[in-house]
Amino acid sequence: MPKLKSTHIFVTDEEDAAITAAAMTDPDAMPLTDAEWEAVKPKIRIGRPKAEVTKERITIRLSRDVVTQFRATGEGWQTRMDIALRQYIVEHPISV
Repeated sequence: MPKLKSTHIFVTDEEDAAITAAAMTDPDAMPLTDAEWEAVKPKIRIGRPKAEVTKERITIRLSRDVVTQFRATGEGWQTRMDIALRQYIVEHPISV
């Protein structure tokens, strides 16, 4: 039964087997084994390491001038806003 590939050429099972057999005889085209794939996988995670304590993503509406002021400080403005809010909490504890 032919393999259907949207706008590609139809390849029969026999043709596919012949192509695979020919590729298997070429030492430069040998497929990698599972062990070889494991060996070539990256050993490190790309990107920022996962934090032990993650922050919560929320949606909040703030005054335009407040956001403009923090954004004007450049990259990391959201972290600085978090620090400012944390400082407010320390300076204004909730008395229960």
